Amino acid sequence: MLYTENKPADEILESLGKEKNIFLLACNGCAEVCETGGEKAVLQIQAELKKAGKNITGTCLVDFLCNKILVTSRLAREMDKLQQSDSILVLSCGIGVQAVSKIVDKVVHPAANTVSVGGLQGLWPSDERCQACGDCALDYTGGICPITFCAKSLLNGPCGGAQDGKCEVDPEKDCGWQLIYERLQKLGRLGNLKKIHAARDHSKMLPSTELRKTSFYDIEL
Repeated sequence: MLYTENKPADEILESLGKEKNIFLLACNGCAEVCETGGEKAVLQIQAELKKAGKNITGTCLVDFLCNKILVTSRLAREMDKLQQSDSILVLSCGIGVQAVSKIVDKVVHPAANTVSVGGLQGLWPSDERCQACGDCALDYTGGICPITFCAKSLLNGPCGGAQDGKCEVDPEKDCGWQLIYERLQKLGRLGNLKKIHAARDHSKMLPSTELRKTSFYDIEL
């Protein structure tokens, strides 16, 4: 499984900005075990958002958000509510956020950070990958991870070697930042590219002292 920790409520509200109508989508798999997903987490974040004046257009729980077939089938019943939403707040690991962004042409926001404890997500469906960097920024990059889709893991745009939308490191591979640009353009969010991200704090990838004392890190404890 992948271990996730809730983002601070203030950080979530900052990423939502002026978006008023929010759809909540949660994972009932790994995230539910970590209490960052599942019904309990949905009720908690729903209360926080309502307190901040947000309108919850709907909620939905899916057993494994990393399974795009499950997500597609389940969200087909929620299309009316999704169309009324400004964005989707996803309560899952980074894989779930990326999977949702592939399926729905809506802005997606991660509600959690994925922290490395050496595990894998419940299912491995496609090209979505998560390096458990501990500081998820998928809402600013259109649901496409710059750490895994960019061969150099660049946070603030492509390198100078990209040519014709292809990666300098592997010319057979699409440039991750080209994909991010196209996705943001489709969503009308190119303004996100004006945000400058600080250099990665790699210490966030490491489990905390408290986490290392739990069965999430060592099942034999």
